[in-house]
Amino acid sequence: MLLPSKKDLKTAMEVFAIFQWALSAFLIVITVLLINLYLVVFTPYWPVTVLILTWLAFDWKTPERGGRRFPCVRKWCLWKHYCNYFPIKLLKTHDISPSHNYILACHPHGLMSHACFGNFATDNKNFTKMFPGITPYMLTLGAFFWVPFLREYIMSTGACSVSQSSMDFLLTQKGTGNMLIVVVGGLAECRYSLPGSSTLVLKNRCGFVRMALRHGVALIPAYVFGETDLYNQHIFTPGGLVNRFQKWFQRVVHIYPCAFYGRGFTKNSWGLLPHAQTLTTVVGEPLALPKIENPSKDLVAKYHTLYIDALRKLFDQHKTKFGISETQELVVV
Repeated sequence: MLLPSKKDLKTAMEVFAIFQWALSAFLIVITVLLINLYLVVFTPYWPVTVLILTWLAFDWKTPERGGRRFPCVRKWCLWKHYCNYFPIKLLKTHDISPSHNYILACHPHGLMSHACFGNFATDNKNFTKMFPGITPYMLTLGAFFWVPFLREYIMSTGACSVSQSSMDFLLTQKGTGNMLIVVVGGLAECRYSLPGSSTLVLKNRCGFVRMALRHGVALIPAYVFGETDLYNQHIFTPGGLVNRFQKWFQRVVHIYPCAFYGRGFTKNSWGLLPHAQTLTTVVGEPLALPKIENPSKDLVAKYHTLYIDALRKLFDQHKTKFGISETQELVVV
């Protein structure tokens, strides 16, 4: 009887870690809904559901008040396998002082922001050693905190809501040394997540610049090389029925439904696993901004332009190291 080798076990754990994180949200939501529906309709234990909803109402603001991180969860061995699957790497270009707060804008979003999660929501890439005294807060959609148990799981990694009140709290009530990680392009950027693409949804995304000006914190540009190479997409005929549905769906719910696919469990097969492509997040130099409580549109536009220039400079300085041609430029839409 043949026993699996260490390499096979390592690969299996890496695949499990990827699927665990990608499917956990879906499975927790379905489980919570079905169990509570069963308790209310088929059993006399409906008070359990009432207690859960009461706790949810009582704890509703926690994702906007710094969350509830658990360092032990961030150090799970599972995340080490997650990061090693690609692998995920972090490159620091400048020292960052813990005596200030920062907003780090990470690009691109890709389809699932694998690099952003691996670098900033876990402690398995030595973030604390690379940036001593800095506490990362990965900011995500508030909708993820609406479901009991799922919200606890997400908050345990240090994630918080990306709402304005959440950012205000983190930049004023948590002292210094805080780094707010915002994936600026969001889900709207999924449509541009194609192998070799360097297109960002950033032209009209100015909220993070306004927030930085209001609090006088520095903006840090960060670019993930390889994020858009993890999955392929089937591009439907422009103007066709499916393409019109995609655009309509995006207008209604602000999510672009993509027909994406990656690799399967065997060589040269296709499936839902991301390709094992090295992801390198390059963290650039902090861009200092003045503190202006009510910045005008022109002022926000000025510093937004300066930020884009800094991001382009970061991209151009490092692109050839990661297989991108010298002539390819960063496209902002």
